[in-house]
Amino acid sequence: MFKRLNELLTAYKQKDPAAHSKLEIFLLYPGVHALICHRVANWLYRKNLRFLARWVSEGARRRTGIDIHPGATIGRRLVIDHGTGIVIGETAVLGDDILLYQGSTLGGSGKDTGKRHPTLENHVTVGAGAKVLGSFTVGQGSRIAANAVVLSAVPEYATAVGVPARVVKVAGRRVDDLDHTHIPDPIMQELCRINRRIDELAQG
Repeated sequence: MFKRLNELLTAYKQKDPAAHSKLEIFLLYPGVHALICHRVANWLYRKNLRFLARWVSEGARRRTGIDIHPGATIGRRLVIDHGTGIVIGETAVLGDDILLYQGSTLGGSGKDTGKRHPTLENHVTVGAGAKVLGSFTVGQGSRIAANAVVLSAVPEYATAVGVPARVVKVAGRRVDDLDHTHIPDPIMQELCRINRRIDELAQG
């Protein structure tokens, strides 16, 4: 247990330039507190003590602003940067050495049953405000851009951006040219579709 805690504190110190010491990280970082509570809650959850597990996880959420379901499977050295607003769903599976920024969600799409939440392989980074929704895999070493909404699988060592997210790089090579100037407006597209339908009904 102490070995795992030490390697977690080391990972925080390596990835957060604002961290000055392991003692500071242990005492003051909400991400560390949320993960310690999750280890307890997950143990209770696996022992089928579901009410106690949720009691522990809800207490951690109130103290830290980080909502991790006790059923979530989390690997080693998960670094939660800032942490406020992070949500990790019940059937989410996280590998080792993952970095999550504030406001990110590993949630369900509302369409799946059973395994409802995403699987993140090792060394994945999820940017601030990003939403990864559904039962699919984000491959090892991939990066999810800030505020992206990921609704389908992401290959290994890829970069996904946008709403809905699309892969723009794989293994450092650009998949296609990302045109920031001519990104389609989904609201305007829907309004045009509605107007066309109104015209069809009026003519019918």
